[in-house]
Amino acid sequence: MNKDADTTRTRVGVAGIAGDVTSRRQAEEVLLKAGALQRAIFNSANFSCIATDAKGVIQIFNVGAERMLGYTATEVMNKITPADISDPQEVVVRAKALSLELATPITPGFEALVFKASRGIEDIYELTYIRKDGSRFGAVVSVTALRDAQDVIIGYLLIGTDNTARQQVEAEQKKLDQRLRDQQFYTRSLIESNIDAIMTTDPSGIISDVNKQMEALTGCTRDELIGAPFKSYFTDPERAEAGIKLVLSEKKVTDYELTACARDGKQTVVSYNATTFYDRDRTLQGVFAAARDVTERKRVEAELQQAKAVAESASQTKSDFLASMSHEIRTPMNAIIGIADLLAKTPLSPEQSSYVQIFRRAGDNLLNLVNDILDLSKVEASQLELERTGFSLNDLLEKVREMVAVRAHEKDLTLMCEVAPDVPTELVGDPNRLRQVLLNLLGNAIKFTESGEVALRVTADANAVVPGTLRFTISDTGIGIPGEKLGAVFERFTQADSSTTRRYGGSGLGLTISKRLVELMGGRIGVESSVGKGSVFSFAVPLEILAGVAQRVPLAVGMGPETPLAALHILLVEDSSDNRTITLAYLRDTPYQIEIAENGAVAYEKFTAGHYDLVLMDRQMPVMDGLTATRAIRAWEQTNYRPPTPIVALTASALKGDQEKCVAAGCTAYLTKPIKQEVLLEAIKKYSIVARPPLRQEGGGTDTIVVRVDPRFADLIPAFLQNRRQDVIAILNAVDQRDFETVESLGHGMKGAGGSWGFQAITDIGAALEQAGESADIAASQKWLSELSTYLDRVEIVSD
Repeated sequence: MNKDADTTRTRVGVAGIAGDVTSRRQAEEVLLKAGALQRAIFNSANFSCIATDAKGVIQIFNVGAERMLGYTATEVMNKITPADISDPQEVVVRAKALSLELATPITPGFEALVFKASRGIEDIYELTYIRKDGSRFGAVVSVTALRDAQDVIIGYLLIGTDNTARQQVEAEQKKLDQRLRDQQFYTRSLIESNIDAIMTTDPSGIISDVNKQMEALTGCTRDELIGAPFKSYFTDPERAEAGIKLVLSEKKVTDYELTACARDGKQTVVSYNATTFYDRDRTLQGVFAAARDVTERKRVEAELQQAKAVAESASQTKSDFLASMSHEIRTPMNAIIGIADLLAKTPLSPEQSSYVQIFRRAGDNLLNLVNDILDLSKVEASQLELERTGFSLNDLLEKVREMVAVRAHEKDLTLMCEVAPDVPTELVGDPNRLRQVLLNLLGNAIKFTESGEVALRVTADANAVVPGTLRFTISDTGIGIPGEKLGAVFERFTQADSSTTRRYGGSGLGLTISKRLVELMGGRIGVESSVGKGSVFSFAVPLEILAGVAQRVPLAVGMGPETPLAALHILLVEDSSDNRTITLAYLRDTPYQIEIAENGAVAYEKFTAGHYDLVLMDRQMPVMDGLTATRAIRAWEQTNYRPPTPIVALTASALKGDQEKCVAAGCTAYLTKPIKQEVLLEAIKKYSIVARPPLRQEGGGTDTIVVRVDPRFADLIPAFLQNRRQDVIAILNAVDQRDFETVESLGHGMKGAGGSWGFQAITDIGAALEQAGESADIAASQKWLSELSTYLDRVEIVSD
């Protein structure tokens, strides 16, 4: 069904609800106030959205309803009510239940479906829908009353989701529960029917009672066994006696293996589980023990392990859902945001430009919401890890200010940023997460302030126990927060007033994530506010002062005069035609030559047959995924003694472990979709440095590799390079002694450190040495050792 048809049907439905032009406008306002997420659900094919007039006659029947129920919109609109497609018996039962619950007569039919919603009561219930072909399926239905500006009900909106999958899961869970109950009954039956060899002893190890299986195990009668020492019926009497003593001292013993020896000489290996037992006065009576076959024990352990895995399925389901949500939302968002950015750079009329800006803001808001949900889930699951890197506080604050300045200017607000004179500016910490907290708090301050100023002040925390703790204070002259609501502002999906969400928007996650991040950084956050006078959010976090401490140093970018782009030969591996179109548009005005591969298998064939300076590799593709293709390319490079080509992974996944998987597969870098044009261009420029021809030193015949570094860290780099020269000697000795574990370890260390200090070539050579050491390849180890030695001899540091 095409988009125009959908639009027409929606308009007809709204008109049907409203009845006249004035009411229709009111109904449209009601639907608009539902927000972007609700509109997305309404237009989704995954939800049945049915809107009725006040009498219950269907006026809107979306594509999701058509798909689920088998009717077309024209077959039901203005003809039937939702009760006509619902199980009539369930409707009658619901009417009776509601009548009892609410103490008022409720007529079976449409009234029973919407009665609570008509009274302003939140209503979500389960119901069986009947398709056009007569088949049935369970649905979860959410009912909302649509009201006009005078709060008069003009219709109802019923959003339904197919409940079949959940019912199947519940059915499987019931089967599993029944299996567990059966297993318990079975285990109990084993004991009651004397399948195990069971016996008791007094505290001195004299047998006091046995079962038939114990008689069979030993070949002795019950009368012969009672009164005899327990140890006498095993091949190792001392171990058997030690087992009894261990039970008495530890109160129990599990899986204690012994070899029983029957009267006829037959030996049986058994595993004893034993415990002490007492009388009513808690006086020790002796030891109760059961011998089980080792095979049986392992079988039971396997079943228990399976039960445990099922018990943990809820957590795994959540992780799978987050991974799927991240990928499924980010993939189309890449096209939406990419096209919006490209469209904004074309000649547009003022009206068109306004529409595009709305388009871009909506995309950014949705992306921020996805990121917030993922960040919150990572923090709650203890999966979010902080970086520890050197950074400039002034640079960070300047970038933060630039990012919020436009919004402040649009509202004609004064934006202030003050740093106390005694605050150190060269720090060690996680600048990305610190920036995220500042952007959340400043964004909120600007959003809730209509006039006046928003200020960010940074001071040394006078109450700090840890040296280097800084306090960041964000104040505004906005609407403020009531005192009784201050305790709830950091709770997720919460804002001080429900009307705040409708007026200002937002998911209610920003402050929750900020609080979790501040606490993760070892700090604390608080708020003070007065209604109508504004709010003051402040947080303090401990940060190390950069003073000769070894730290990760990012590759300096944009220093000195801008160098022209190199004419790179790039292989773009992407199965989505939309994403290929956007990427090609991003790179249209560059000197880059782009070739396309639709999947990893094609990429591998092209790579091995040609020469490329850089590969842009999508992760999830049919035929062969990006990580498999990357591993194949790296193996081919190693086999053919080729230097590693930079491979930048492009992925819609953003959960913990995704970056590690890309790096482990051999990727040089990792970008998360949706990808902005400037981010992609910067990544190509940054990671293609090792692929560019080396600069030649004037007046000499030897090629010199010039690397520009941040002048703040220039004095630390000679020591770093000297350490790498020591690594060359160590690796040479290790290769001579066939100590490939040392080759692998030193290569791994260089792989992690090189790019951080600005030497991507060292990272790439380190990765190759790590692979060579892992595979115990002498020739490859010697080759890459020679490459490293040559590189260190030729490298020249330039500090602009």
